[in-house]
Amino acid sequence: MTTDETEPVRVLLVDDHPMFLEGLRLVLSGEAGIAVIGEATDGNVAVTAALDLQPDVVVMDLNLPGQRGIDATRQIVAASPHIGVLVLTMFDDDDSVFAAMRAGARGYLLKGAARGQVVRAITSVSAGEVIFGPSVARHMQRFFEAPPVTAALFPGLTPREHEVLDLVSRGRSNTEISRALGVSGKTVRNHVSNIFAKLQVADRAQAIVRARSAGLGETAP
Repeated sequence: MTTDETEPVRVLLVDDHPMFLEGLRLVLSGEAGIAVIGEATDGNVAVTAALDLQPDVVVMDLNLPGQRGIDATRQIVAASPHIGVLVLTMFDDDDSVFAAMRAGARGYLLKGAARGQVVRAITSVSAGEVIFGPSVARHMQRFFEAPPVTAALFPGLTPREHEVLDLVSRGRSNTEISRALGVSGKTVRNHVSNIFAKLQVADRAQAIVRARSAGLGETAP
C-alpha cells in the first residue's frame, strides 16, 4: 500500500458491466493521485489479477460471474492483507453490507456515488481506513443500536446460531444464508438443525414464529 504523495494509488477495477467499467476507468484516470492498473469482469479473474498485480485498492462489485464479489474479496484479503477492497455495488441491504465486511472489505459505496466520494474512498481505503457511504453508514448505526434480543431470549444459542436464526426469521433460504455469512450450505443446515433442537421446534415455520415473537425479522422486506 502506498500513501506517498509522489506515488499514485494503484487500483484494480472489478465489474461485470463493460460500460460502467469503462466509465469508472475514465473518471479515475483523470485523477492525478490514482492509477488504474487493471480491470476484471469476472470474480475468478479478479482474484488472479489482484494477486498478480498487487494493487493498493480493488474496487469490487458484488454481483459477478465466476464467483461472487464477496468470495473474491475474502480470497484476496486472505492472500494479500495489505490490499484494500472497496465495494462499489447496487446492493443496499443488510446481508450484503455485513457479508462484505466479514469478508474483509474496508469500504462500501453504492453505485451512483459522486466522483469525489469515490476518489476519497479509494484514497482512504489505501491508507488503511474504513469508509462507508451515507446509506451504508445507516445500516451500521441500526445494527449497533439494535438490542441484542437473541442473546437474552435464546441463551442456549451460539453467536453464529443467533445470526442464522435472525436470517431465518427474515425469510432467508439456506442458500441465501450461506451466501450472506460466507459459509457452506452444509454448515448452514447444521446450524438450522441445532437451532430447531435447542428451541424445541419441529420446522422452519415454528422457528420463525418463535424468533419473530422475540422481535426478530420485523424489518424484513
